[in-house]
Amino acid sequence: MNILSIESSCDDTAAAVVKDGRTVLSSLVSSQIEMHAVYGGVVPEIASRKHVEAISGLAGRAVSDAGLTKADLDAVAVTYAPGLIGAVLVGVNFAKGAAMALGLPLIPVHHVRGHIAANYITHPELEPPFVCLCVSGGTTAIVDVKSYTDMAVLGGTRDDAAGECFDKVARVLGIGYPGGGPMDKLAQGGDDQKYDLPVGRVAGAELDLSFSGLKTASLNLIHNARQKGEELDLPAFAASFGRAVSASLVPRVMEAAKITGYGKIAVAGGVAANSRVRHDLEAASAKSGDKLFLPELNYCGDNAAMIGCQGYYEFLAGNRAGWDLNAYATRDISLG
Repeated sequence: MNILSIESSCDDTAAAVVKDGRTVLSSLVSSQIEMHAVYGGVVPEIASRKHVEAISGLAGRAVSDAGLTKADLDAVAVTYAPGLIGAVLVGVNFAKGAAMALGLPLIPVHHVRGHIAANYITHPELEPPFVCLCVSGGTTAIVDVKSYTDMAVLGGTRDDAAGECFDKVARVLGIGYPGGGPMDKLAQGGDDQKYDLPVGRVAGAELDLSFSGLKTASLNLIHNARQKGEELDLPAFAASFGRAVSASLVPRVMEAAKITGYGKIAVAGGVAANSRVRHDLEAASAKSGDKLFLPELNYCGDNAAMIGCQGYYEFLAGNRAGWDLNAYATRDISLG
């Protein structure tokens, strides 16, 4: 089954063709990073307009790069939630038009479910059930993946997402947007014990997380150093920041793995590319005996291949959308 998949939930326009949920025939991403970097973050209106400009040509190229024609397609899958509402609408409306014109079924895909499915591409042997740490600029949650289409949030952030903290701190440091990559690179070789940054905890909710305190403490540290004319040890600060993020994420996902007893842990989302988080998860899972599944770095960020992968399993579960499919800025992952 060949699925044309579309992703436009934030600032990346993406199109792909995926066969039978696990084989990526083509995957293209049109990035807007340079445009948004000027503003230190994504400007929703600009993102939406750029999606409009790129999406049709990108989808056509995805089909041709896969060595197929439109007649070879069996369905169209699209991210319909969550995300920047204007950006998501562009993808949804294009996918509806494409599916209607080609006479194909339309498959709605939850963006975070797509990130989880990226692991199926990297690890064909992975099958539910398992616990997945979903961590990105907009999401930080521990998800119980009971089946390909039955999922529930076990714990999540009460305030900021981990990826958002990376972006905000990197912006204040002036090292680039998005901040995850520059912060990770800066941290290499830094003393991760030099700065005592807080690790957020939520009383009475052992699997929930909080990153607002870490973000505030980090920004205050940077501003205070500048006001006093003191030089901040940037590699040490970045390493200390990465340690604090990992110290919040890793113990909680390991606890979730212990509670569920699946013996399998996956990681998804942009922050899954962070070297400190990956290292600490590898060490913790080796100690616990849980099998760890990490996506390839090129499938950590937003892409349409992951949407096509999850779309296949949504299709098998009978999940189809009508021509009245709408976009949603927020939506519980359990609702599909």
